[in-house]
Amino acid sequence: MKNNMKVLALGLFLAAALPACDKKTNSDTATVEQPAAAETVNVSAFNADSAYQFVARQVSFGPRVPNTPAHRACGDYLIGKLEGYGGTLQVQSFTAKAYDGTTLDLRNIMAQFNPQASKRILLAAHWDTRHVADKDPQNPTTPIDGANDGASGVAVLLEIARQLQANPLKGDVGVDIMLFDGEDYGQPDNAGDYIPDTWCLGSQYWAKNLLPKGYTANYGILLDMVGAKGARFAREETSRVYAGDVVEKVWKTAHQLGYSDYFPFQDSPGITDDHTYVIQHANIRMADIVAYDPSSPDGFFGPYHHRHTDNMDIIDRNTLKAVGQTVLHVVMTEQ
Repeated sequence: MKNNMKVLALGLFLAAALPACDKKTNSDTATVEQPAAAETVNVSAFNADSAYQFVARQVSFGPRVPNTPAHRACGDYLIGKLEGYGGTLQVQSFTAKAYDGTTLDLRNIMAQFNPQASKRILLAAHWDTRHVADKDPQNPTTPIDGANDGASGVAVLLEIARQLQANPLKGDVGVDIMLFDGEDYGQPDNAGDYIPDTWCLGSQYWAKNLLPKGYTANYGILLDMVGAKGARFAREETSRVYAGDVVEKVWKTAHQLGYSDYFPFQDSPGITDDHTYVIQHANIRMADIVAYDPSSPDGFFGPYHHRHTDNMDIIDRNTLKAVGQTVLHVVMTEQ
């Protein structure tokens, strides 16, 4: 995820001509009442221990930097896990030119659940990691583990996929889990004149070259940096403007489930993230669940951001649970 330049004023985003468009324990089942006038719905429990292990497994490959053996091996692992959980796989291989002239070999990975359903929900995260620790005074030119910035969102989606296999979706609702590549190979602030659109290379490519062809979704939810201890998720501005109903659904669900500490009714500035390009080019309303820390040096991202401290030491099962149970509940109670 981009650093300071990624924080985006709403006016600039509008200028891009986008289309209008209490804590719970880890029990085996979570029975939660829907809002007024809805029936009680049994939703499977999101297993935070499982999600934590999915984070650790990704980190064990090493930094998942494009064009490296670790990147290739982790991508193969993710494809195998999603296929093993019964997803219908769509793998989009492509190349993209990075800000420094490097040609990157990338793969977007999608797994479709209940693929015949006409109502689609797109759940996304990025699976690559930052190639430099450009905010870290120690070894700033070497890559990071990316336990939170990358692996945490993917881990939550892998656990959701596991739950969807055990508890198949019913009716005319399907879920598409998308793992975007090349999100974090963007231009550092100190790398010369600003070059636009160097971040989120995978979502840019997919949104302009949809796979499956003609793909659309009723709405989407993006997960980015969703595993750090003490994380708070504010209502990001771009999401509020272009997917306000999705933001409302997610945050109200989190409060209903007892996760108000993690999902305060607090607003944050807009940022350029994968949802930006999904909204702009694929015309899909998408909300970004992304950690917000206004006390940090850059005013948005946590103290681990693009530093070597983004490792397993900061990953917290309670945060993974809060995000995962919320998103799983949204998906499994969709009508």
